[in-house]
Amino acid sequence: MGNPIFNFIDLHSGEEDKNKVLDNVTSNTSFRGSNLWILACAILIASVGLNVNSTAVIIGAMLISPLMGPIVGAGFALGTYDFGLLKKSIKNLLIATVVSLVVSCIYFYISPFKDVQSELLARTSPNIYDVLIAFFGGLVGVIAITRVEKGNPIPGVAIATALMPPLCTAGYGLATFNFTYFFGAFYLYTINCFFICIATFLLVKYLKYPSALVDDKYRKRIRYGITSLIMVMIIPSCYLAYTLWNEKKFIKTVEEFIGTEFTSRGYTVIYKKINYHARPKAIELAFLNRKLSGKEIKDYNKLLNERGVNASLQIRQDDTDLKSEILNEVNKRNTSISEKDLTINSLRQELDRYKVNDPSLVREMNILFPELRDITLGKVEKYPATDSAKLSFLFLYGSGAKTDTTKLRKWLSERLQTREIILMAK
Repeated sequence: MGNPIFNFIDLHSGEEDKNKVLDNVTSNTSFRGSNLWILACAILIASVGLNVNSTAVIIGAMLISPLMGPIVGAGFALGTYDFGLLKKSIKNLLIATVVSLVVSCIYFYISPFKDVQSELLARTSPNIYDVLIAFFGGLVGVIAITRVEKGNPIPGVAIATALMPPLCTAGYGLATFNFTYFFGAFYLYTINCFFICIATFLLVKYLKYPSALVDDKYRKRIRYGITSLIMVMIIPSCYLAYTLWNEKKFIKTVEEFIGTEFTSRGYTVIYKKINYHARPKAIELAFLNRKLSGKEIKDYNKLLNERGVNASLQIRQDDTDLKSEILNEVNKRNTSISEKDLTINSLRQELDRYKVNDPSLVREMNILFPELRDITLGKVEKYPATDSAKLSFLFLYGSGAKTDTTKLRKWLSERLQTREIILMAK
C-alpha cells in the first residue's frame, strides 16, 4: 500500500500515458499555418494593450498565445535526451520570437501613441521574483500537461508566466530605439522561457520519462550546461532584485520623512518628485502656501541625512516655472486643478511676502525690551526717489517707559539681517 502521506502527494497518481504526453508536446512545438497566425494576432493584441495600458487586453493576449509549446518541448527534450525534439523546439521558439519582435516593432513604429505606460514599464526591470514566478508557473503548467484530466491551471500559467508582454515591450524598445527597455524586457522574456524549460526538465526527470540512448558523457554535459545557465540567469536577477529593494526602501523612508516633517504639520505638498536614479539622489517638493528660508532647507537636508537618506532635498518655491510643474504633475496623476486654485496660491504667496514668519522674534524682544507693549510686525513697500520699491520691516509698538530706539534698531538690524527697518510708536 505504501505510506498514505506519500500516496496523497504522489504525482504519478492520475498521470496520462507518457507516450501520449510526448506526442502532444511534440505536436505543439510546431509554428506552421494557424499557430503562426494566432501568435501574430496575440502579439498585436498584447501590443495594443500595452499601448493603451489595458491589463484586461494584455491578459487576453496571454491566454491565446501559443508560445508555451516550444518552451515545454525543449524541457521535455532535455529531460528525455531527445536532441531531435530539442532542435525542433529551439528552432520554432526562435521563429516565434522573431515574428513577435517584428510584429510588435512594426505596430509601435506606426502607432501615434508612444508614451511609456505603467504596464509597459513593469516589463523592463526583471528580478529574482520573476525567476520564481517563471519556475513555479512552469512547474504547474507541466504537471497539468502530464495529467489525464488537464483541469484549469493552463490559463493561469499563461497569465502568471507572461511570455507575451515582455516580447511586445522589447518590440517597443526597438521601435523607439530605447535599447534599455529592449534589453530589460528581452532579459525578462529569456528568464521566463529558461525557467519554464528547467521546471519541465526537472518534472520529466522526476516522473521518469523514457530517455533516448545517450552516452553518460553527454548526460554530464547537459547537467553542467543547465547548471551554468541557471547561474547566468539568476545572478543578474538577484542584483536587480537587491536594487529594487533598495529603491523601495529609499522611497518608503522619504515618504515617511515627508509625512512626519511636512504633511502632519499642515504643509500642503502640491508637487513631489523622488528621483532615486539621479546622482546624487534628489527629492523635489513644493508647498501650497509655505516658503522655507535657506537655513530651514539646510536643516531639513541635515535631518534627512541623519535618517540615513543620502539625497538632496530641493524646495521648489520660485513662481517662474512652478505653475507649469504643478500642472504637469497633476496631469500625470489624471487629476485636475483649476486656474482659481493657482490664483489663490499665487495670492497667498504674495501675502507671505508681507508677513514676518518668526514667532521667536517677539519672545526675544519681550526679554530684551520688557517696556514694549502691543507689538505689531509686518513688511511694507517703501518707494524712494526711484521707480523701484524696497521691502522694509515695519515695527509698531506701545511703550510705558522710555525706549532706547537706537539700541532697538541696532538689535533688529542684526536679528533680521537688514537695514530697512521702520520704527513707529503708537
